[in-house]
Amino acid sequence: MFPGRSPHDSREETVMYDHRKLGRELDLFDTDPLIGSGLPYWLPDGAAVRLALEEYIRDVERKAGYRHVYSPVLGKRELYEISGHWAHYHEDMFPPMDLGAEQVVLRPSLCPHHALMFRSRGHSYRELPLRMAEIGGMYRAELSGVLGGLTRVRAIQLNDAHIFCTPDQAVDEARSALDLIAAAYDALGIQPVRYRLSLPGAGGKYVADPELWERASALLVEVLKEAGVPYEAEEGEAAFYGPKIDVQIVDHAGRESTLSTVQIDFYQPARFDLEYTGQDGAHHRPVMVHRSIIGSIERAVAHLIEVHGGAFPAWLAPRQLIVLPISEDEIPAAEALASRCLELGLRADISAQGSLSARIRTAHLTPYQAIIGAREAAAGTVSLRLRDSRTLPPLPAGEALGRIAALVRAHRLDLWDPETGSILSFN
Repeated sequence: MFPGRSPHDSREETVMYDHRKLGRELDLFDTDPLIGSGLPYWLPDGAAVRLALEEYIRDVERKAGYRHVYSPVLGKRELYEISGHWAHYHEDMFPPMDLGAEQVVLRPSLCPHHALMFRSRGHSYRELPLRMAEIGGMYRAELSGVLGGLTRVRAIQLNDAHIFCTPDQAVDEARSALDLIAAAYDALGIQPVRYRLSLPGAGGKYVADPELWERASALLVEVLKEAGVPYEAEEGEAAFYGPKIDVQIVDHAGRESTLSTVQIDFYQPARFDLEYTGQDGAHHRPVMVHRSIIGSIERAVAHLIEVHGGAFPAWLAPRQLIVLPISEDEIPAAEALASRCLELGLRADISAQGSLSARIRTAHLTPYQAIIGAREAAAGTVSLRLRDSRTLPPLPAGEALGRIAALVRAHRLDLWDPETGSILSFN
């Protein structure tokens, strides 16, 4: 499913980046003790990366038939008692807050809210599969000792989705979710180290229902076999309510973590008494497929910083093009070019202070540098210098920007269109 190597692999293999150090150096994110540990804030450049990633995910989901929803980050304690979170997961949840006679809790996951949203309306088998997606906030009471940068935080934005389907549809839906994960990894230029079938372990952490575990595990094995990917079964890593497929990544220090997940859940549909009307006119229990393409936005961005060393794919870069007028005389032409970038949806800035060579060095992580001298200003052209130090002959400004915009819209890793004969790979 995943390519053997991605273009960024051509870089020196020994170069390793710590996202905590690099993220602060590049003004992507930071923390403040008055806000609290595990609660990073996003600076403008980091927010641009995050927004581009979220827009990409939502677009992918829309094209795959998902409907987007919004749900509150709070819920009554009773909600999590029904879902099983309070019995099996409360140690990782923030304490309840008293509101009059009620207790409300910062949610540790989105699935109970989505289950209630499904339950709020009647459904026919003709509506299934019903794919519900959200990039939503959730909160985990992580201990201070395990917090670090963006990889372990207390406030999480999760790329989450729940597919309510018939039992016969569950394998196909989970298999399709793996395809979405593969396509996203390809566009992001990242690769997994392994697939893990996460199963329950010993102890009372897990729901005591052997038949549930057996059914769900068998279906996930079928999904993995159909996908044709090798996997390793590992006990003790399942969610409390069911097994899952975890897509594992490794950080700069060799630490493994989960980025993406796919789960088949029989437990919560029963807990929330979910049902649909079948072709026979009777009520039936749907299956709930949990699916996260890139997991938490925080962990995904942390991994992207380390994989690319801050040199993000052009579509994801906080600043996609920097305009470099050679002298003050070309500043009006530079401003006009930057305005055209904005009209095309490209993120662009002008750098006019200092020597040209110094400005080029400062912008070394920017995918495209557009140099405008007197000749380019007069002719309406631009000389493009790409991040890998290669240069292109002067092009009409509209053509150059149009081709860049096309590559960005296609979420390509290439810096230039191979159709032109100038194939410049992502660096």
